[in-house]
Amino acid sequence: MSYCTAIELMQPEERKALHKNYHDNHYGFPIHDDNELFGRLVMEINQAGLSWETILKKEKPFRLAYDNFKIKKVAAYNESDWERLLKDAGIIRNRLKINAAIENAKTILLLQKEFGSFEKWLESHHPKTKEEWVKIFKKTFKFTGGEIVNEFLMSIGYLPGCHDENCPVNKEILKLKPMWLSKKS
Repeated sequence: MSYCTAIELMQPEERKALHKNYHDNHYGFPIHDDNELFGRLVMEINQAGLSWETILKKEKPFRLAYDNFKIKKVAAYNESDWERLLKDAGIIRNRLKINAAIENAKTILLLQKEFGSFEKWLESHHPKTKEEWVKIFKKTFKFTGGEIVNEFLMSIGYLPGCHDENCPVNKEILKLKPMWLSKKS
């Protein structure tokens, strides 16, 4: 069953509204801001082993804990920041996931230096198959397995599959020309 269909069947209404907001306004829409790209990567990494609903409920606490996903700030986190994150009940307190966020922020700073932006680094590798993307991400970032990479890239418009073809949101996303529509010349 697709995410589009599953949302329509969800109960109670509060749960449905949480998923519908993400589905209708975020899932599959191209992101052009490096901090937001980083934020989505952090959220996808933290989803590993948990439900996406858990992560959606914790988005605001994640934004607060990780300085609104400002890459430069997170890359500069020190031991006290690490300890603060481990004690923050609003986020997922997993040592490996916290370490991945900090180390991946540092990696993105290097990519920005070399490519101009995280987005341009992504564009430089497009198009790729899911398997090729997974190899690149595993080589470049921490805590990025196949499902994390797949969901991250689908959620930002680099891989197809977020929405049913007849979903009204899919039609809106197509107007924005997500990367999965384009091929390198």
